[in-house]
Amino acid sequence: MYIPKYYKITDVREIEDFIQANSFATLVTTKQGTPIATHLPLMLHKKGDDTYLTGHMAYGNPQWRTFESCGDVLVMFQGPHAYISSSWYAHENVPTWNYQAVHMYGQATILEKEELVEDLTMLLEKYEKNREKPVLWDTLSPELLETEMKGIVGFKIKIDKIQAAYKLSQNRNEEDYGHIIDQLNNEGTPNSQQMAQLMAQRCKKQR
Repeated sequence: MYIPKYYKITDVREIEDFIQANSFATLVTTKQGTPIATHLPLMLHKKGDDTYLTGHMAYGNPQWRTFESCGDVLVMFQGPHAYISSSWYAHENVPTWNYQAVHMYGQATILEKEELVEDLTMLLEKYEKNREKPVLWDTLSPELLETEMKGIVGFKIKIDKIQAAYKLSQNRNEEDYGHIIDQLNNEGTPNSQQMAQLMAQRCKKQR
């Protein structure tokens, strides 16, 4: 991913927090030179100095069969994004697009059954624990779980390279930056308002 210096993020904790909040990812592998992609939620894990992503996909999805032969896989995470009109600047310029994106690269391997059970248990805990009637691993019948387990393949990816870009108008002066936030809020769309909030939070952190 091409990242100009204004937008490059290297803080590991910040990147990990971003992934926890934006965990629905795009997983890309190749088969005989042709890219294959699957969209799915992933879990981030730290083991000592190592970083892993784990997840699962349908057994009928042919992508998991490419893990052994494709070399490194690419995982892409995306946050809020929004169109930025250059009419919002105090000087002539061209429009652009603000966004957050994280790319991770690493080797993917298949999880053993016990590892998959552990991962699914944590996945349910993450997304269900605060619900009124949480659906957790121990609340589901063994018969249902056994049937569903036959239809999925679990995997883990040991990460060896991370790239992160937050393009949030950091290269604009204070006046333009504030005006962009105001205009994004006026747009009234979920993406524009999320971007405005993100830019405002960044500004507060730097004060």
